[in-house]
Amino acid sequence: QLQLVESGGGLVQPGGSLTLSCVASGLMDYYAIGWFRQAPGKEREGVSWISSRGGVTKYADSVQGRFTISRDNAKKTVYLRMDSLKTEDTANYSCAIDYAPPSSSTWPETKSFGPWGQGTQVTVSA
Repeated sequence: QLQLVESGGGLVQPGGSLTLSCVASGLMDYYAIGWFRQAPGKEREGVSWISSRGGVTKYADSVQGRFTISRDNAKKTVYLRMDSLKTEDTANYSCAIDYAPPSSSTWPETKSFGPWGQGTQVTVSA
């Protein structure tokens, strides 16, 4: 089964930037990928989604214009560039494979996504 490993999180001041990486254990060319986040005491929420070839992207309203998702299938990696970070962006960020075809994807809900790794923690604080 294809596995994904997230990295790139850390502590950043409000207004700062981070780029998260999601690296696959094998070929990911045929899969859309979603980024999600979960803050303590809250449900996991969809942040962004990218189609298998990168031609279509989606963003949660809360991050639209600040976050950019991209992918490099040759490097088996999906990126999430996060700019103008806010304290409310603090969460554990995870990526996951979308097992459903694009027309049936449940994004921003998690139902069609998996597997879930440990994620990478992003903390935005002064």
